[in-house]
Amino acid sequence: MKRASGERSGKRLLETLDGALTHEPPIWFMRQAGRYLPEYRAVRAKAGGFVELCLNPELAAEVTMQPVRRFGLDAAIIFSDILIVPYALGVKLWFEENEGPRLEPVDDRASFARMQSALDEKITERVYEALRHVRANIPPSVALIGFCGAPWTVATYLIAGRGTENQAPAKSLMQRDETLFALIIDRLVDATAQHLIGQIDAGADVVQIFDSWASSLNEQEFDRWCAAPIGKIVRAVRTARPEARFILFPKGVNIKWMQRLVSVAKTDAISLDFNADRIRARELLSGTCALQGNLSPEILLAGGDAMDREIDQILEDFRGIRHIFNLGHGILKETPIAHVERMIARVRERA
Repeated sequence: MKRASGERSGKRLLETLDGALTHEPPIWFMRQAGRYLPEYRAVRAKAGGFVELCLNPELAAEVTMQPVRRFGLDAAIIFSDILIVPYALGVKLWFEENEGPRLEPVDDRASFARMQSALDEKITERVYEALRHVRANIPPSVALIGFCGAPWTVATYLIAGRGTENQAPAKSLMQRDETLFALIIDRLVDATAQHLIGQIDAGADVVQIFDSWASSLNEQEFDRWCAAPIGKIVRAVRTARPEARFILFPKGVNIKWMQRLVSVAKTDAISLDFNADRIRARELLSGTCALQGNLSPEILLAGGDAMDREIDQILEDFRGIRHIFNLGHGILKETPIAHVERMIARVRERA
């Protein structure tokens, strides 16, 4: 969604989203606040647990700002989790160390009836307080990103009570009781829109919607359970906050499906995973929105000349169009800090 020409924010990421072609692509990366940083590990130990860290405004703000301080990135993304939305709807949430999130499953009408219809502000306000703290303490040139999970991806965790390899529990409910499945998606659409509005009001310049399991749907299911709900969220947020900026990340889907999502949601940018066809994305999407991505986290982990060559190729493939340099998924916890520093220097040197 292009904004008035000449309207400059001083933030390279926002200028790219707003329609400007910057000399140097803005750079940030998914999971940039995380376990590969010793300063993050120290704060995590202090917090006691992952949920506790997400919902401690002071500590969440601190880990959000750590990679900006260390690397001089163009954006900070608030440290939170996509499952804060169901948690704020009254669903029990906890994390098992080395295993991941756990939720009390919502997989029948009785458990759905126990879900709240509106977000618990005592929970979401902690996220917004963290955003306000970050907004007040990062440099003016740094954009602040809020985020959420897409309804389909959140539903896969909510219905199964945990992450699953093939999202079978959610697909089974979709087939067994489509009416109930639609009610769950609609509840998540409404709650997610409100959560994004809250993040924007707290200082987020842009919000990213993660649909990590979009590629597990077939084409018809993608249109109904991914594209349509995301479109509803974007429209609801922009009705309330017309200048809201969006980045969408439908991980693993092909470029034609991305085209349909961009058409439905009118996003400012689409994020490409590490397997995406960059040339095809440039041909079919760059005239409509900015492209974000898409260095493989595994290549960053390996580093060296192979990483340099891949960075150079990404920059060449996206030269002359609006591009945000990022990874094709979240940074791996084993990644050496020296590789991250080399990546950022390479992007800025070769742009």
